Amino acid sequence: MKHTKSIEAYEEAKRVIPGGVDSPVRAFGSVGGTPPFMERGEGGYLIDIDGNRYVDYVQSWGPLIFGHCDPTVEAAVIETARKGLSFGAPTLLETELAEEIVALFPAIDKIRFVNSGTEAVMSAIRLARGYTGRDDIVKFKGCYHGHSDSLLVQAGSGAVTFGSPNSPGVPVDFAKHTLLADYNDIESVKACFEASSDIACVVIEPIAGNMGLVPADEQFLRDLRALCDAHGALLIFDEVMSGFRASLLGAQGLTDVKADLVTLGKVIGGGMPVGAFGGRADIMAKLSPEGPVYQAGTLSGNPVAMAAGLAQVRQLKADVALYEILEMRARRLVDGLKAAANAHDIPLQTDVRGSMFGFFFNDKPVRNFDDALKSDTDRFAKFHRAMLDRGFYFACSQFETGFISTKTTEIMIDETIRNAHEVMGAF
Repeated sequence: MKHTKSIEAYEEAKRVIPGGVDSPVRAFGSVGGTPPFMERGEGGYLIDIDGNRYVDYVQSWGPLIFGHCDPTVEAAVIETARKGLSFGAPTLLETELAEEIVALFPAIDKIRFVNSGTEAVMSAIRLARGYTGRDDIVKFKGCYHGHSDSLLVQAGSGAVTFGSPNSPGVPVDFAKHTLLADYNDIESVKACFEASSDIACVVIEPIAGNMGLVPADEQFLRDLRALCDAHGALLIFDEVMSGFRASLLGAQGLTDVKADLVTLGKVIGGGMPVGAFGGRADIMAKLSPEGPVYQAGTLSGNPVAMAAGLAQVRQLKADVALYEILEMRARRLVDGLKAAANAHDIPLQTDVRGSMFGFFFNDKPVRNFDDALKSDTDRFAKFHRAMLDRGFYFACSQFETGFISTKTTEIMIDETIRNAHEVMGAF
């Protein structure tokens, strides 16, 4: 494939945009090469400005469960946009989408819409602090919850690590209130509660998607719930990525553990910028204007995003067999990748949750971030570049999750597997 126009576009972008991108991972820093600049999407495909076509396993990092340019979502967006893009005032669409989500999720009595996943988790944590009157939070190494100050921390040594910033611009005084634990390790969480009596909440991706796809063990989630209850802390499920992806109820359709607060995004915007946080009525009542915890946003609940989300969520509710089909295709893909790796004596770990899939070039199962870091990232980079050149667009990091859409056909998957055999044979 030729990428002449993308190379030129990237150089031009770097002159006016830091790194040439508006989100760092898009720069292909961990896989090398020039990121293709996209012109349009068509169902299960992406087409770049050089005219190259790719089978798309990223789907805008999750939102496009019906693929690019879904006619139902597209029609809802166009019809709504003709009436006005934003009013900064209430609309019926906000209430309609809220009612759809509240009716589905037992853990959500009330919900508030925002504009991104980062904003949703940041706001949920503020609400948890306001509700409990405490300052500290617990997060897990390898779980990404957006780029707000309290969550950009790195792990240190020892059983318990109070966070230190891993980004300049984040004050130590902010990050010191974040305690770090190991995913799927309840003892590390207990150690956090022993180290602090001021923990407001524990925030977790119940299906981690930002260290690669790493689901939480059911017993771990149950123990986490019990630990929060014992210490009067709130449990926050960050389902910005897994919500409506792992199942119609996200991770909460696969576990009997109930969170106090839930964050959502991506799918509920149908490709438009959106986020949301919701939970128990007594907790949400602390939110302004009912309560003292302040949160606001001029574009929150804007009608175009709400219309897109409504169109998408209602389609998902209407097709009960959809998730079974998506999971079957996701398993077909990763089983094929595993067979290709086995044929060439390459260690590969795979997993699937609904329409989410992941694979690691690793000789042992991955249960946490430390396990994920032992993966062969050089081999992944070679695989990514070779598959991209053959027309297959995977997430540009070993530590990201892939997505199947309804437009991802079995023929596309079979072609992916055949090419993966050839690529791995050349390693």
